[in-house]
Amino acid sequence: MSGRRGARAIVGKDSKTEFRNNAPVINRPDRNDELGDFTTTWRVVPISLLATVIGVVCAFVALALLRLIGLFTNLFYFGRWNTAMVSPVGNHLGVYSVFVPIAGALIVGVMARYGSERIRGHGIPEAIESILLNGSRIEPKVAILKPLSSAISIGSGGPFGAEGPIIMTGGAVGSMIAQLFHLTSAERKTLLVAGAAGGMSATFASPVAAVLLAVELLLFEWKPRSLIPVALASAMAAVVRRYILGFGPLFPVPVHPLFIGPKGLLGCALVGLLAGALSALLTLSVYAAEDAFQRLKIHWMWWPAIGGLAIGLGGLVFPQALGVGYDTIGALLQGNVTTRVILGVLLVKWFIWAVSLGSGTSGGVLAPLLMMGGALGGLEAMFLPNEGAGFWPLISMGAILGGTMRAPFTSIVFAFELTHDANVFLPLLVGSVIAHGFTVLTLRRSILTEKVARRGYHLSREYAVDPLEILFVREVMRTKVAVLPAASTLGEIWHSLRVDHRQKQRLLPVVNAEGQLVGVVTRGDLTERMERNGDAALGSPIGDLVRTSAVEAYPDEPLRVVVYRMVEKGCTRMPVLERSTRKFLGLVSLNDLLKARSLHLEEESRRERSFKFR
Repeated sequence: MSGRRGARAIVGKDSKTEFRNNAPVINRPDRNDELGDFTTTWRVVPISLLATVIGVVCAFVALALLRLIGLFTNLFYFGRWNTAMVSPVGNHLGVYSVFVPIAGALIVGVMARYGSERIRGHGIPEAIESILLNGSRIEPKVAILKPLSSAISIGSGGPFGAEGPIIMTGGAVGSMIAQLFHLTSAERKTLLVAGAAGGMSATFASPVAAVLLAVELLLFEWKPRSLIPVALASAMAAVVRRYILGFGPLFPVPVHPLFIGPKGLLGCALVGLLAGALSALLTLSVYAAEDAFQRLKIHWMWWPAIGGLAIGLGGLVFPQALGVGYDTIGALLQGNVTTRVILGVLLVKWFIWAVSLGSGTSGGVLAPLLMMGGALGGLEAMFLPNEGAGFWPLISMGAILGGTMRAPFTSIVFAFELTHDANVFLPLLVGSVIAHGFTVLTLRRSILTEKVARRGYHLSREYAVDPLEILFVREVMRTKVAVLPAASTLGEIWHSLRVDHRQKQRLLPVVNAEGQLVGVVTRGDLTERMERNGDAALGSPIGDLVRTSAVEAYPDEPLRVVVYRMVEKGCTRMPVLERSTRKFLGLVSLNDLLKARSLHLEEESRRERSFKFR
């Protein structure tokens, strides 16, 4: 009457079973035609068309943001109406330049308090939060206030990059367009991320890195249904960029050697370790500054002004630390910097960036990380083998991105697309992955996900195939179960059900003489009939109590399908039937699905030696 089948058992008369590497392989041509590598449908086509439109729009949004940054930089520091990108270095304000970042920060604080608090921060955590918590919906006013506040912040000397704001702004554009149509939350997420990737692609001329960043930081999945639209949006934005902003690379570098030898690779490993350590310190410093601001007794609207004071004082000491610093990054990659500049970037830029970002102002993190990584590489070039001008700053830039953002593939491809130096792929791989490994082992969360965690949410960034996707019902179902003949009466089975106290089966399948499922009854149904009618119910046919509309499962279905069906129908157990004959084979329940999880857990945790020597 009871029992549980082994986890790897195969059931069914028509199953032709082979064993490969001790795993059963079932030859079922009918189901093999239905199950595929991916679950994407033709719905991806209209979503991709919408994504290409979003990519075009976001290219112009990126242009507008860069022009706004140039305009506010010229207005704040040079008093002229010009949208060209310039550096605050060379202004003639003297000591009065200290008040420029304070003024910009005050404006941003007012915009955040009375406009939208979501414009605070560096953009990517806010985009993540919108995806995870708000159904991928972003308010239209964020699409206006975020680029405007970021342009004011950077234009007034803020040591930030444009990538965080453009990711948030592009995501807002994608979300708004998505909200005009009848779409699912997953489809809105895809279009939001398509806008973010399109904005980054247009800003940095880095279409592939933009897609990888979307996958590693924003999509939380690797599926064609999202990858295809996001890639098309990024590609379209890159094409449009070539007409409105020009071609890449953003930071040309001298040609570096294709082969650097064992000493060079060991140097890359050392760069990765040092970059990982610096990445951890950068992350800790930002949130230490944020904690310090949280302890202040004044409203958060005024915090950016305090951060602006730090920026102004730092700018007096080292003007190159102000603004996005693209010119300084280019000089580091050319090897045309002095030790003073290297130390100024590492010390002053780090300080004002951490304090101002912790204060909650608006700005991105990519450009500052590139700048500080390049400065670290400039120091390393003093004692590592000479592999050409700008080699070690470039490897250190990629390693810093890989360690701080925990996105190693994005950092590798991003460094390549910024420089078009294909010879550094191998050194970048070594440096970025080691820096990534260092921070993964020493910090629980990255600079991006820590902010999400501080708001009370947990984010996992590990991607793997769900075990329920590749395990089938036949591998976990129970076959030694109690079944009731359809021709029996309640009296014929009632005594055995009461006497056998070991039998805990609640769902009782009812089958005919050929073993085909007629329906199901529950123990509760039988008990209720007996309590209502007493001994008069003993002659009642079981067929009178059968529920013919039972939710069914099939042995060749993936467990994921069964889980979704349980959620949709509100049940926790169901009979398993042979498709062609409707012959009853067994039961599958929620506990059986947990058994599938336990198999996966055992594979992850059980250690054994396969080969033993005498």
